Amino acid sequence: MQSFLLAECSVRSISLCMSQSVLDVLLSRASTDQLVEPAPAGDQLARILSAGLRAPDHGKLRPWRYTVITGEHRETFSEQFHDALLRQSPDMPEANRLKRRERMRTMPAIIALGFHVQPDAKIPVSEQEMALAAGAMNVLNALYVEGFGGVWVTGAFQKDRALLESLGLPAPHRLEGLLLVGTPSGPVPAKRRPDIESYMALWQGKSVSFAADKG
Repeated sequence: MQSFLLAECSVRSISLCMSQSVLDVLLSRASTDQLVEPAPAGDQLARILSAGLRAPDHGKLRPWRYTVITGEHRETFSEQFHDALLRQSPDMPEANRLKRRERMRTMPAIIALGFHVQPDAKIPVSEQEMALAAGAMNVLNALYVEGFGGVWVTGAFQKDRALLESLGLPAPHRLEGLLLVGTPSGPVPAKRRPDIESYMALWQGKSVSFAADKG
């Protein structure tokens, strides 16, 4: 998918046209790890990551720290990632560790989601974490808008202090996962989403219930 072009919208309808286009994108985005080159770079990557900084941020603590890994540096990172898995998940079968190492080595780009946590701030850590997560979702949406794809992965590697130090995250700062980024190798299959009617309720002064919670 290419970036949005609004040339066909008249001046009178441009606002409506834009809102419909953006909403269509939000409703159609899906994660994928079937990724090939290229990945975003330069000014385009900066704009995409800037979307992360537009997330709600109570107290303006700016918890986002994005470490970008590309090119030949993926080889070194994949080895450090493998070592982190070995330390944090020693019972993981070797074949699984090697598979994950290869995944890191061959992804077009990796964005580490660093969380610059301030445990003594007036803003609860839980709210700081929400700002981090909201920023990551903005980045995923921005990737999709610009014609790229991505997936957010987590795991035991997030607890490995040696890996975190390498990513510029000394204690008490944390790693909230990795975004694997690139260009989808083909059409991303549409994923069936739940019906919103099961997850919303209109409050009218009395306790509400949700269809999703009913057996």
